[in-house]
Amino acid sequence: MRITRAGWAVMTVLATLIAVISAKYFSFDPAGFFEQQRATYLSHEVPLYIHIFGAITALAVGPWQFSARLRERRPRLHRRIGVVYLLGCLVGGVGALLLAPVAYGGAVARLGFVGLAVAWLVTGNAGLRAILDGRVADHRHWMIRSFALTFAAVTLRLMLVAATAAHLDFRTSCTAIAWLCWVPNLLLACWFTRPRRAVAEVVTGQ
Repeated sequence: MRITRAGWAVMTVLATLIAVISAKYFSFDPAGFFEQQRATYLSHEVPLYIHIFGAITALAVGPWQFSARLRERRPRLHRRIGVVYLLGCLVGGVGALLLAPVAYGGAVARLGFVGLAVAWLVTGNAGLRAILDGRVADHRHWMIRSFALTFAAVTLRLMLVAATAAHLDFRTSCTAIAWLCWVPNLLLACWFTRPRRAVAEVVTGQ
């Protein structure tokens, strides 16, 4: 599967924008934390910054792995960026697992973020194992799923903005978004990477 140029451009702009916005946390100014979670973040600064550093890294470099031109003309650079991306996912995922138990929104929201962190780590590991085994197609599929989860950083913030604009209850919104920011992303990625031959046989009755 190849992403269109327009789709890649939108994805890259959004991912880069959120990465830049999230970098504000490295000013180490508590005023940058959202009010409802400020006290929690201040008492969990180490896992917070571990998560942010890894997530920003993965979000910033991830879109470039979808560039067919880069893969075909600069395969060594593609591999190096891939290593950086996977390290970002590992660091970000570990930080996310440490933060999830204290996430805002209660038990349902916390479970959603735990699920995201676990899925993020699992898909990244599966992508790495596939390429080490020489299974290039499987590697691409797993990395599409992995970045769909990385992109949850974008969908989460877009959903928060929409919920705020609609004057929805913040706690209820956060609880729902803890799941909605990543489950649809992953389902869509799985649909795009489904076995095409099997689908064709079902449709044609072969």
